[in-house]
Amino acid sequence: GYAHWKLQPWPLWTLVDAEIFLPEAWFGDAYSELRQKVGVPAERKVFETKPELGLKMILRAKERQLPFEAVLCVSLYGRSSQFRNELDKADLLYMAAIPSNLRVYLEKPVVGIPAHKPGKKGPKAQKAQVLNGVRSESVQQVAKAKDTDWQRLRIRTNERGELEDLFAARQVWVWDPKQPDIQPHQEWLAMRIESNGDHTYAFSNAPEDTTLLFLAELICGRYFVERIIQDSKDEAGADEFQAQKYLAWEHHTALTACALWFIATTKLDWAKDCLRDPELAQQLEIEALPALSTANIREMLRAVFPLPQLSPEEAQTQVVKHLVNRSRSTASRLRHRHMAKTDT
Repeated sequence: GYAHWKLQPWPLWTLVDAEIFLPEAWFGDAYSELRQKVGVPAERKVFETKPELGLKMILRAKERQLPFEAVLCVSLYGRSSQFRNELDKADLLYMAAIPSNLRVYLEKPVVGIPAHKPGKKGPKAQKAQVLNGVRSESVQQVAKAKDTDWQRLRIRTNERGELEDLFAARQVWVWDPKQPDIQPHQEWLAMRIESNGDHTYAFSNAPEDTTLLFLAELICGRYFVERIIQDSKDEAGADEFQAQKYLAWEHHTALTACALWFIATTKLDWAKDCLRDPELAQQLEIEALPALSTANIREMLRAVFPLPQLSPEEAQTQVVKHLVNRSRSTASRLRHRHMAKTDT
């Protein structure tokens, strides 16, 4: 997804790329016939994790010179040290959400394979370890530390009023024993406490002199990326896909992207052509009047393109068609579930 959350008077967001995730089992010999049947492209020869697919799309956007300030992502991607490392090597700024139990170091850990002591029984150590005794802490523990400086910051105006939460950030040392090739390095640990009490944690490779306000804006900006997924399902029909062919999924996703682009451009045109009355905003005691919503656009489309009136026979045919499609979907899910049980 692609979001411009600093656009005035209101942010915009849309879909620019997509990849479908296929389970690892699909790339085994047992599924070769099924891959061919549904039309999985020949270039997808090996299994790719969701972080690997995400990285592929991000680098593709960079190669196509799509301008963006930072990569914002959920913890599914952010907890992958390999994913963050590849973004950093590509000189891409990121704010990557992480789970609360992820562990970090407040001091630099010295990492290596312990030397085998003379006379000590047992095999030599093979895995890298922390050698200088520095202990790791969960990011949740860091948030509760007495020297973590929390500040209340106002980020932006929204339709519910103002986005104003508690934020803190400190540089920590990160080392993942599962990725020993990536040496211990420093990252920003950005933290947020929302008005409902929820805590958010994220890593960022922003420069050392980055302000807390900028980090706070980034950690809050992910909301608009999540809106892309929500709108694509709720408003643009992404979750109504029923076909089984890979090419059909690509066509359906392309239509979803076109719908989201239409929504975004309509919102932008509306903001330019229909100026908001500052006196009304002052009268209502708010900073800005609401932006055009997707629901508003849908209502206008219904007025311009009214739905055709169906005869009773046509309506009955439509209902039967939908019931048959739902039955086929159920049968398909049961077949795949049976195949999965057979494989295990």
